[in-house]
Amino acid sequence: MAVQSWEKYLEKNKPAPAPPAGEPKKRKSVVREWGDAILFAVVAATLIRWATFEAYTIPTPSMEHSLLVGDYLFVSKLHYGPRTPQTPLQVPLTHQTIWGTSLKSYSDLIQLPSYRLPGFSEVKNNDVVVFNVPFEAEHPADLRTNYIKRCIAIAGDVLEIKQGQVFVNGKQAANYPEMQSSYFLQVPQPNDDLADAFKRFGVWEQSSPDGMPFQMQTAQYGLGYEVHMTQAAYEYFKQQPYIKGIIDLKTPVGQPERQQVFPNNPDSPYSQPLTTPPFPTWNKDNYGPLQIPKEGQTVQLTPQNSPIYQKIILRYEHNEGMSVDASGQILQNGQPLKSYTFKQNYYFMMGDNRHNSLDSRFWGFVPEDHIVGKAVLIWMSVDPTASFAQKIRWNRLFDLVN
Repeated sequence: MAVQSWEKYLEKNKPAPAPPAGEPKKRKSVVREWGDAILFAVVAATLIRWATFEAYTIPTPSMEHSLLVGDYLFVSKLHYGPRTPQTPLQVPLTHQTIWGTSLKSYSDLIQLPSYRLPGFSEVKNNDVVVFNVPFEAEHPADLRTNYIKRCIAIAGDVLEIKQGQVFVNGKQAANYPEMQSSYFLQVPQPNDDLADAFKRFGVWEQSSPDGMPFQMQTAQYGLGYEVHMTQAAYEYFKQQPYIKGIIDLKTPVGQPERQQVFPNNPDSPYSQPLTTPPFPTWNKDNYGPLQIPKEGQTVQLTPQNSPIYQKIILRYEHNEGMSVDASGQILQNGQPLKSYTFKQNYYFMMGDNRHNSLDSRFWGFVPEDHIVGKAVLIWMSVDPTASFAQKIRWNRLFDLVN
């Protein structure tokens, strides 16, 4: 057998010539590279903000002293699950203001169906929650003003308030040490000790330039100060010789409010208080019992309880053909609605500054699709009334929200 040399084999079986190389790719311009980097950063920041954490600020004292005006928060959307946008386009912001954002009218935008991705927790009693305030009917839900309150009762709970004390399912709810209530301090002769004590206990007036509460003369209580303060501050002032007396400003049972509570004003701020309120003894300090609606629960509608469910049926759950007649009866396609099954869970929110909070006692339930996230961390805190050198509240930096 003839043996062919390797050289001859390669000579007869030459590899095919490689195709000519194409033109080298043109390198991106500096402007293009920067543009791509900025676009990537915007998309990444938007996704992070939408799905994980978002920064907010506190501009009002409705949660004091648990949260203070000037606190900067991180709010977790991972706890309850991020929502899909309900409006076609939203501009990402570095942070948003809670209870103070001024928004343009978005009533002409198309509202999309809302879905919530899975989270690792449900809303629980006493969670500090950021949500879109439900009563701004002129905006899609996710463009309504952001509020922050404590969730006092969740879907299915029975809530009752007796002389300012919250009860859930018949059991007394926990009172947080930093909760505030309203009192009138009778002070015939103010002094420096009073001013120092106000600062030490965080007793202040937001509309005052230096934060000092306003002195007033009243026909009922005489000369003094109407203030919001904690139980610890109350115990301190009660022992001071310059305080003549302390009047607890809780509203007695049956005494009406200047602003009628829900559901005696069933669609506040778009409705007027009912001439014959269904719950005439209710006020902000004596309220309920009231069951919080739960998904899948069916209720029988009566003339007395219809104001409780009016907003849910007409607005929050996007039912067709719903209306209310002059007697308050809820109609569907012109026919009286006898019963209703809820499509989602609802929550009852209250501020920790119990006498200085516009909350569920005045405008009702918060729908589940309005929940934004759980407040978890104070990453910065700035005192609006302090001098420049003392602006930052160092003791609150990176404090967990409880």
